[in-house]
Amino acid sequence: MKIVAVRQDSNGDVLLAGPALRALAAQATELTLVCGPAGRAAAETLPGVDRVICAEASWIAANPAVPRRGDVDDYVDRIAALHADRAFVFTSFHQSPLPAALLLRMAGVPWVGAISEDYPGALLDLRHRGVPDDVHEVERALALVRAGGFELVPGDDGRLAMRVAQRNPLEPLVGPYVVVHPGATVPARAWSPEKNRALVRTLAARGERVVVTGGADERDLCASVAGREALDLSGATSFEELARVVADARAIVVGNTGAAHVAAAVGTPTVSLFPPTIPASRFRPWMVEHVLLGDQDIACRGCRARVCPRGDHACVECVGVDDVLCALDALRARTAVPA
Repeated sequence: MKIVAVRQDSNGDVLLAGPALRALAAQATELTLVCGPAGRAAAETLPGVDRVICAEASWIAANPAVPRRGDVDDYVDRIAALHADRAFVFTSFHQSPLPAALLLRMAGVPWVGAISEDYPGALLDLRHRGVPDDVHEVERALALVRAGGFELVPGDDGRLAMRVAQRNPLEPLVGPYVVVHPGATVPARAWSPEKNRALVRTLAARGERVVVTGGADERDLCASVAGREALDLSGATSFEELARVVADARAIVVGNTGAAHVAAAVGTPTVSLFPPTIPASRFRPWMVEHVLLGDQDIACRGCRARVCPRGDHACVECVGVDDVLCALDALRARTAVPA
């Protein structure tokens, strides 16, 4: 059975679909994952995926290009060439699967499944409904494939998983270190640069080795956060190398962004600075030791804003450096190996 799975969003969202994709792969002779440019790096690390097709979804991307007929025709032709038997469209709670389902129908896919509260007409064979609003994104995706008759194989506990680089680019650095990841794909989901900088200084002062990570577009931010006290790796690693750096860390301090899901995939204890612009119940670190910080009950929770409309980012700026230090100490105590 040839299966096409569609998850056109960022790296973190693609990683969260991983357990559901493994359930599909267990019965598929070939599994193709359609992702967007922002999720390609993660898509290429997922177990069970045989082929990756990258195509931007103008109804999902934050800053999309205007769709052109030639691009749509090319996409439909690429999907048609797969001769797929089934397709599953994975979406977050606020996204519609119907544009993707329409393109799959145009490509001749005979069976399409998705979660959809909107009436799908002839676009869906499986219109899965009734998924609770507060369910985690991993469980949401698994609910869809289970409705389609697919389950994780015995022994697969549903954790996130990804391929990581064999060699840590920090070698021959020895000794434990903490990763601080100050950036986020959405500005409203990150702690302030000033507090990240203060954290790095404080960690260094108490004898911790600190590594600052980020993308090439975050070099200025990471350099200011790292200062002279931390090693700045921004823009210096591939996605798989980032995963290795995080996997070998004692812990990571990170906002609600893809690096948090990388940490979950490699099992690294996480201090999650989580602004409730979207509910933590849907996107908090999955099946990994973590401490969640931030005012989850603030009146403006669920705003889904990309930039804080209040201007003070109170939901996460209420967290102080001492709170993060206490969270790191709590994680160390929880994960300590008994003598």
